[in-house]
Amino acid sequence: MTPEQIKADYIDKIERVGSEKELADLKAAIFGKSGVITELTRSLKDLPNEEKPAAGKKINDLRVEILALCDKKEAELHRAAIERQLNSETLDLSIDKPFRTVGAIHPINQIKKRLTDYFVGNGYIVYDSPEIETDYYNFQALNIPPDHPARDMQDTFFIGDGMLLRSQTSSGQVRLMEKVKPPLKMICPGRVFRADDDSTHSPVFHQMEGLVVDKNVTLCDLKGALEGFAKFIFGGQTRIRFRPSYFPFTEPSVEVDVSCFNCGGEGCRVCKNTGWIEILGAGMVNRKVLANCGIDPDEYQGFAFGLGLDRITMILCEINDIKLLWENDVRFLRAFRGQGGDK
Repeated sequence: MTPEQIKADYIDKIERVGSEKELADLKAAIFGKSGVITELTRSLKDLPNEEKPAAGKKINDLRVEILALCDKKEAELHRAAIERQLNSETLDLSIDKPFRTVGAIHPINQIKKRLTDYFVGNGYIVYDSPEIETDYYNFQALNIPPDHPARDMQDTFFIGDGMLLRSQTSSGQVRLMEKVKPPLKMICPGRVFRADDDSTHSPVFHQMEGLVVDKNVTLCDLKGALEGFAKFIFGGQTRIRFRPSYFPFTEPSVEVDVSCFNCGGEGCRVCKNTGWIEILGAGMVNRKVLANCGIDPDEYQGFAFGLGLDRITMILCEINDIKLLWENDVRFLRAFRGQGGDK
């Protein structure tokens, strides 16, 4: 058969193919080992040399044209097969199937996210530090030498060889101040560990430390920062007060109370009829801590604060036993779905 005869015969056959299998059989008859175009290509050897180029071009043009028609027809047949399958299949919505309960963010993580978003929005960076820490970063660099009485306040899980489970996230402040020189603003949220266990304390709990170091930083800057935080988390009418306290790594040190968001300071069961709720400790960074981190305390000052995320969560969610936060009872957690920023 000549190229013209093959084209006239097989183009019509391709158009009349009704299934993908028929098309595959037809392509084998055209391009297979014994296909008509294959046989036509073999016949080139019998032609005079001067006729071979023109004949070869005709055969190649025919191959390209028929392949294009086959590909187009294959796409049409494939779409038609899918449409037939879709039209023949139905979804029976009446079949009973078990429903899966949609999860929610844990209350502590809800509060953590809210606070992190607030501080990041105010220019703080989030810094993470190791949970397994050295004695130097956890104590000594924070002005708590081995014989310091403050160590009695923090019964610690020691691992050995000067390693321990960190008892405070303040160690992250030291690590950052060693790497980054002022000015700096950071928060360090994370788990901490202490040998403490009652209805309001747990051996494992969560802290969020904050630190600001710059020139001419004062206690007024600390008060302004904490007032903004308190109004954000407890409401616009919230007031704060400072009470003198002691922490080895700050001087002066303060305990920070907020006016009760439940009664507005008049006294209720939430604030134990005092009108105030203690929420965190804070103070100006001790000069020795700055010096330990290679920062000149005559040029730079800073303030730091530390709050318990578990305590804030218990206050906002009115939870009276910290252990409820760790039991992962679905009935308990379901009650706080959508609170504290859970969307």
